[in-house]
Amino acid sequence: MDERTKMLISLGAATAANCIPCFEYLFEKSREVNLTDEEIQEAVDIAGKVKNGAQVAMKNFIGDIMGDSRQHQHPCEEASSSSCCG
Repeated sequence: MDERTKMLISLGAATAANCIPCFEYLFEKSREVNLTDEEIQEAVDIAGKVKNGAQVAMKNFIGDIMGDSRQHQHPCEEASSSSCCG
């Protein structure tokens, strides 16, 4: 795997983990592999969508164990480019 791809994955992971120190460090290092702001923003946006999907899954799980029949739609189930998987 090339260094640019590794860096984009790392930035996404730092975003999903809410690790500000990690993101700050990686952001500075991202300049060494010539990532653009647009590439970084896309990685951050994807991480946010995936993280949102995890939150929806957790809400549904909690609802299930509490006997709440309402289910929130997981973003990956949406057929659109705004879903976490699209």
